[in-house]
Amino acid sequence: MSEADAEAAESTPGKTEVWIEKYRPQRLDEIKGHENIVPRLKQYVDQDELPNLMFSGPAGTGKTTAAIGIAREVYGDDWRENFLELNASDQRGIDVVRDRIKDFARSSFGGYNHRIIFLDEADALTSDAQSALRRTMEQFSNNTRFILSCNYSSQIIDPIQSRCAVFRFTQLTETAIEAQVREIAADQDIEVTDDGVDALVYAADGDMRKAINALQAAAVMGETVDEETVFAITATARPEEVEAMVSHAIEGDFTAARAALEDLLMDRGLAGGDVIDQLHRSAWEFDIPEQATVRLLERLGEVDYRITEGANERLQLEALLASLALEGEGE
Repeated sequence: MSEADAEAAESTPGKTEVWIEKYRPQRLDEIKGHENIVPRLKQYVDQDELPNLMFSGPAGTGKTTAAIGIAREVYGDDWRENFLELNASDQRGIDVVRDRIKDFARSSFGGYNHRIIFLDEADALTSDAQSALRRTMEQFSNNTRFILSCNYSSQIIDPIQSRCAVFRFTQLTETAIEAQVREIAADQDIEVTDDGVDALVYAADGDMRKAINALQAAAVMGETVDEETVFAITATARPEEVEAMVSHAIEGDFTAARAALEDLLMDRGLAGGDVIDQLHRSAWEFDIPEQATVRLLERLGEVDYRITEGANERLQLEALLASLALEGEGE
């Protein structure tokens, strides 16, 4: 980078920095939306009684942030030297446990009772690697603490779970995400309309990282972040568009329902999985009879499974709408 480029970057930090890192909470007290978890973690730190920990829950809910927050509070400015972060989805084999983790755990250090090893996406570790990890946790229990992060704790073997204090991170509330979005917008001097904030919260679906990324992407598009910009950036359909598609099918108008699906998939660029997720999230908010909602959810379960197994997304979604339309005609 030239000197002129460097000066330009310094003069416009909001345009060059990644906001999810710039606004990542630095300490446990700054984490939003987990009032039932943060005080317990702080108690471990304050009493210097940190056990092995397991954080499970959806992406973007603060698991990595909590781990780094613990390291910062325990080690202060020395946290990087005493905190090893590994991503198990990239390094899934037993060699990672045998080599990198053991090397770090064995290395000498002074001034602290233990070091912290943070293993992100631990549910991606193979069974053999998890067994090796269990033995390593036992071998270095006197000077090393492990923090494991996973989406599904059921994928972690019981011997590891029993050695950890388990914390389950839930999706962040709409209130927590809205507060963070407005705080960042104010700091960046960005104008965000109320419907723009609502769209960011809807598109995020409990994922703070997704909300912040969407806000930064939308801010680049223009001076004002509004609903239209957010839905375009995030490739998300408006709830009313999804509801209209389902309503057409339930009323027996398959042609209109199929046209609405065509618009979402082809013109708007949504993936089949995105359509299913939005249908599932909004099903009980649709203005349709309860029995129709039950039928919709039943069909969604079948379609989601078939797509997961490799079936054609568009064909399965059209079959979903067709089955709803056939039942609608029979009523």
